Amino acid sequence: MDRGAASYARYLLGDDSAVEELVEEYKYGLTLYLNSVVGNIFTAEELMEETFFRLIAKRPRFSGKSSFKTFLYAIGRNAAVDYIRKHSGATVVPLEAHEKELVERESIEDAVIKDESRAALRRALDSLPDEQRQAVHLTYFEDMTAKEAAKIMKKSRHAVENLVYRAKKALKAELEKEGY
Repeated sequence: MDRGAASYARYLLGDDSAVEELVEEYKYGLTLYLNSVVGNIFTAEELMEETFFRLIAKRPRFSGKSSFKTFLYAIGRNAAVDYIRKHSGATVVPLEAHEKELVERESIEDAVIKDESRAALRRALDSLPDEQRQAVHLTYFEDMTAKEAAKIMKKSRHAVENLVYRAKKALKAELEKEGY
């Protein structure tokens, strides 16, 4: 049983402090994953909170067939899909339009993207189709197996492996185009 599963089990038995452990353990990675789904860090932060709210309020059953992280990220993906469906007619404002807020508020991405090569990688990742970007994020940034990513994305392991393969080819081409 991993730490997340143990903390969740303790929470279900009445230990409310276990929720704090879960939030601290997973909030940053979950937010970055959700950002790869919705393309807006502020919305991703809200969806991260929604994910933990669903975990606390609904107390879904964790079967242990996957890691707790996979279970939690699947809840987050479902929250993101619900959000996208609800706001599909809404206008999307690019992150660059919020430069003033970004300067005033240190975002999670600022901590992750520190130098130009990382910024180039982020731009290249952002240019990928949504599913390829999600597959890369889950397998490389979240250290998940293709099988775990497949459960979250509701795809087969083979489909995720193909998405990652195509994404790597596209990333290589994009980075070579930028001179890396």
